[in-house]
Amino acid sequence: MITEQLKKIEDEVLACTKCSLYQGRHRVVFGSGNQHAPVFIVGEAPGFEEDKTGVAFVGKSGQLLEKILLACNFSRQKEVYMGNVVKCRPPQNRTPTTAEQAACLPYLERQIEIIQPKIIILLGSTALKAFFGASSRITRERGHWQNWFQYPVMPTYHPSALLRNPGLKKEAWEDFKKVIVKYRELVDSQHYCKYI
Repeated sequence: MITEQLKKIEDEVLACTKCSLYQGRHRVVFGSGNQHAPVFIVGEAPGFEEDKTGVAFVGKSGQLLEKILLACNFSRQKEVYMGNVVKCRPPQNRTPTTAEQAACLPYLERQIEIIQPKIIILLGSTALKAFFGASSRITRERGHWQNWFQYPVMPTYHPSALLRNPGLKKEAWEDFKKVIVKYRELVDSQHYCKYI
C-alpha cells in the first residue's frame, strides 16, 4: 500500500512543471531508503551526483552522512528514508528559491504523511526554513527538538556545511546523539550505538 501511494506521488513529480527546475534536471530525486523508516531525513536539494543517479545523498555530502548514520547504527535499508525540500537540482547547486520550495514542498509533506516516521531530521538552513519559516536560524535552532504537527524534529547542520567547516562536526554529532536517545525512547529501547 505504501509503495503504491509513494509511486503515485513519484509519477506526479516526474511529470511536474510547477517551477523551472524541471527544465534543467537529468533525473528527479524523489527519495530513497526504507519506506517504513522511523527516521526521515530532509535535505535541501539534489546535487550533481544525485541529479545524475536519481538517488538522494550519494555525493560527498551523502558519503559523510552515511558515515554519521553508520556511527548511529542506522542505515537506509532499515531505519532511514531520505528526501529533499525540492526534487530537482537547482543550477550550479544554488539554494532553491522560495517559489521553487513552495512548488515542491507538498510532495515531501505527502511522503512524510505516508511513511509516518517517528523522527524527522532537518539538514541545514533551507530545510529548517521550509518547515518553520524564514525567520528560523540553523545556528540558533540546531540541537533543539521542535514539533512539526505530531512529529519531533531535530534540526542540524547539513553535511555540506561540515565539509566546508569541519569544526562544526562535533556539534552535529551531539545533535545526532540526541536523535539516538529519542529513537530509543520512541522506536527501539534496545537500539545499540557504541558511542552512547
